[in-house]
Formats: sequence, structure tokens, C-alpha cells
Amino acid sequence: MIPSLLLVAALAAPAAHQPPPLPSSPMVFGAFTATFDSSGTVTLQGQGWPTFRGTWKDTKETKDTKEPVRIVELITTGGPAGCDKPARYGYTVAGTRVTFTVVADACVPRRMVLDRSEWRPAGESVPVAERRIVRTAAPRARPLPRPSSAAGSWPSFRGPQASGVADGLNLPDRWDVATGDNVLWRTPIPGLAHSSPIVWGDRIFVTSAVSTNASASFRPGLYGDGDASDDRSTQKWMLYAIDRKTGRIAWERVCVEGVPIDKRHIKSTYASATPATDGRTVVALFGSEGIYAYDVNGTFRWKVDLGRMNMGAYDIPTYEWGPASSPVLWNDLVIVQVDTQADSFIVALKAATGDVAWKTPRAELPSWGTPTVAATAAGPRLVTNAANYVRGYDPGTGRELWKLGGSSKITAPTPIFADGVFVVASGRAPERPIFVVRADAQGDITPPAGQTSGGALVWSRTGRGSYMPTPLVYRGILYVLANNGVFDAYDLATGEEIYRERLAKVGSGFSASPVAADGRIYLSNEDGDMFVVEAGRTFRQVAENGMGELIMASPALSNGVMYVRTAKSLVAIGRGGGRQQ
Repeated sequence: MIPSLLLVAALAAPAAHQPPPLPSSPMVFGAFTATFDSSGTVTLQGQGWPTFRGTWKDTKETKDTKEPVRIVELITTGGPAGCDKPARYGYTVAGTRVTFTVVADACVPRRMVLDRSEWRPAGESVPVAERRIVRTAAPRARPLPRPSSAAGSWPSFRGPQASGVADGLNLPDRWDVATGDNVLWRTPIPGLAHSSPIVWGDRIFVTSAVSTNASASFRPGLYGDGDASDDRSTQKWMLYAIDRKTGRIAWERVCVEGVPIDKRHIKSTYASATPATDGRTVVALFGSEGIYAYDVNGTFRWKVDLGRMNMGAYDIPTYEWGPASSPVLWNDLVIVQVDTQADSFIVALKAATGDVAWKTPRAELPSWGTPTVAATAAGPRLVTNAANYVRGYDPGTGRELWKLGGSSKITAPTPIFADGVFVVASGRAPERPIFVVRADAQGDITPPAGQTSGGALVWSRTGRGSYMPTPLVYRGILYVLANNGVFDAYDLATGEEIYRERLAKVGSGFSASPVAADGRIYLSNEDGDMFVVEAGRTFRQVAENGMGELIMASPALSNGVMYVRTAKSLVAIGRGGGRQQ
């Protein structure tokens, strides 16, 4: 039998006026609807959440104030174990809006929905503030340096076209950070960051957010909490340039310093977006703190305030998780995907000046995947992963070319391009799709219900997409790594399942994306264990290497070296460090 529950809400009332009662008409907040009927019945419901039904009453209290506090009490059925305890909330009515603040509630899902929530009448639109994009340029523009050769570069998240692949590296299967075996160097990096390293020529670039709170941290692990970190201390958002051969910091820049505008998820950091470079300009994106451009020698070029990037739970707008989508550089354009709680868009800035080249609005929920630009037989294509639609654009103009529905409500993996097709995945249940799309797609390619392929959709699967790690295509096989260590291999051309294995040591789970080189696939769990798996149609683990620190970022591959960003360091792994195997 479902236990009865008690829910309460209250607000201090002006002494001279009785606070208005709760409206009896349906109200909405995020993905939820609540009705406080005048007869004393109540319903609180949202898709995928327990439905609470019962009765309510409105009362007054005086507690540590001279003025009465309005209380609404309701007894409901529904919810998991632990939701049978009394609960109390303060509320205020301002025009058509009702705001709740928790006083006491042991029921976690109900408290997640109601605390700090603002409700409106069903059908009333939420006003969206005008977004202002503000550019600030360097006082004196200097000529950009000539780029060094792009050979061996890893210019953005997951390398060229987000492939995660670089052959001809001759990397070792085994290394030891403690003894230095096959470790070329290790450089401590201050602060917290999940951003990955990028490489061009003799420079490696990484970002970080350095908190004035010495105990600032993030929480790894396989859990579903939507809590934000309590670290709201002053930060320094940093960009570091590191010498590829020695590991020494060549230069560092404080891009911005201050109190964060937004909160971050307890598992995230204030520097989770990977920088990008074209060998002349390097850009670093820090969400609501803006995007910053320097030349590769460290000279400031411009910064652009893109406005507030409020990204969090699509169904509970009060839950802030912070951004993670990284910028990409293509044909002298810096392309940034900004999907927020209020207004979503994708924008291209001129790399030389920061001026807006084009901006395309998007009807989207918050998302965290990085956009991908690929050179295809159909022409250059920009593909984005998001909840309402996976979309393809012309990267030169921002014109939408195609869209595909049926994705998860939360999307984090980055689209990848290989063998003439785009692969896009996302891992939130119940959809958890994998889509394989031809590059020449046009229009709405969403298949009819129950159909998994057709037209530009080569094949698709549900229930197999990854939540955080971006998939990998290598030598005709698509590899998909789940957070819980389940590692799948599919024939890219047909969608045939080749194998499905669970890695031997899952630990806190997997967030970093796999990369591949010379017939080997490298997979990192959050605890700092790196697994070397043989590529091909048979699963075989070759080696396991402990890094000694947490790993949340994806490795970079360049010129015979794998660069691994750990929680505290950047480590260069390659033959010739310490004793060789």
C-alpha cells in the first residue's frame, strides 16, 4: 500500500494584508503540472516522475516573525519510500506566479520539484529576456602569427572531425606513472577542469578554473543526483600553453576572474569545455563568463560575452548544471552551440575579430555535446546533438539542412563523422538512441514510429546509446562505451552487433571518451585506470595502466604521444620515457 504523504508551503505575509491564496487553476513549472483545487484536492505530476495526489489546506503561522506565515498543507499518495514524512513549504503569490520555498520535506523527488520553483498558469508563456552578445577587442590589433604545420594536430575536442583516431603513433601498451616507464613528462595543472588537451605544433593548450576555496572538488561516480556544487567562491579561469617536448608551461593567461554567474553540477567543473585552435588563434569558452581568444603566443585578441548560459535539468529549471559544449574552429569561424533553459542558438564568430558571422535560433532543451564540422562528399556539414532534434547545418551560413527526432532528453556525446556517415548517440533512458546518418541528408528525416532506418537514416538502435562518452568509429567498426563500463561493437555499415562486453574494472564509471591508434583502443575510467583493448571483431584487453589520479577528460593523440589530462596533471605517454618496454 502506498503511504500517505504530507506536503506544506508558506511565505511571510504583510501585516496589513492577507496573502492571496493559491490559485485553483492548473499551474506549470518546467515539465510539471500542479493543481490545488478549491475543494481541497491536489495533483502534482510530471512525465517520468511519481504522481502525487491528495488533499491540501491553507493555514497561517507565526514563527520568529511579527507577521503571519502562510502555510499550505497537503496529504497525498504516491512517491518512493521515505515520502511519508510531513513536509512544509513557504509560498508567495505575485500576480499569476506562485513561488515555493522548502521549510521541511524528507521526500527527495518532491523537494527537487517544489523547492525554489516558480509556477505559472497553464498556457502562459515564460518571458525570455533579450540576449545581448557583446564583443570586446584588444586595444591594438596585431597581425596573427603564421600557423605551423597542421600535421599531427589535435585542434579541438576528440581531434579532427571529433574522430578520436590518430594512427602511426607507435604508443606503448604499458606505462607506469610512478616509475616513469614510458612517461615522457608529467606537469601539474592547478584548479579543476574536465576539459581535454588540444595540440598544434609544439604547443599543448589546456584550460582550468582555479578556486579560492582550497577544498573545492567534484564528485565522480555512477549516481543520478542532480545537485549543484556549493563552490561559489571566486575563480580564476585560466588558459595554459605547454611546451610539447618538455612539459613546461610556456605561458598562462587569466581570462577572467570573479564569482561564477552560474552553479555547476557536483560532478562537473567551471572549466569543462575543451579549447580549440587553428594554429593561429586559440579560443577558450567558459559558459556565462564568455569566450576568450588569444593568438598561439598568448597575445589577447578579443572576448565575447554570449549572455547567460543557464543549462541544467530540462524538467526542473531550478537545477543548474553548467555548460560543457566546446567551441570548434572551421574556415576562420569559431562555432559555438548554446542550448539553454531560455533561448537556444548556434553562433559563428569570426576568428580574427570575434564579430558575429551568423546566428541561428534553435528550439531546444539544454544540451552538452560539442558541434562537429566535417568535410563530406555532399559539402561541409555542421552537425549538432540535442534533445528535440539532431540537426545538420551549412557551417558557412548557419542554414539548417536536416533534422532527426527521437533523441534523449539529455544529450552529451559529440557527433562524429567517418566513412561517409555521421554517428550521433545519447544515453538517457528510455530512448538511449544510436543514429547513423548519411552526409547528404535533407529535410526532416525522422522515421515513422517503429521504423529504424530509411532514406538518409542508414540505421538506428534504441537502448544502446552512451550517456557521457562520445562513440568511436575505427576501421569500419562503431564502438560505444557506456558510463557503467559496457563496451559495444557494431558493424558501421549494417548495424550488426559484433560484441557486447563489460570492462573488467568499472569503479566510479566512465566519462572520458575512447580514442584509438594503431589497432589499439584506449579507455579511461573515472578512477584513473586506463584500459588498452585490441581493435577488431573480437574483444581482447591487452593491458591496464593506473594513472594514480581521477580521469574525466578525453586523451589527445599527436606525433607519437598520448596526452592524458588527470584531475591534477597533464601526462605525456610515449616510448622513451624511463625504462622502455
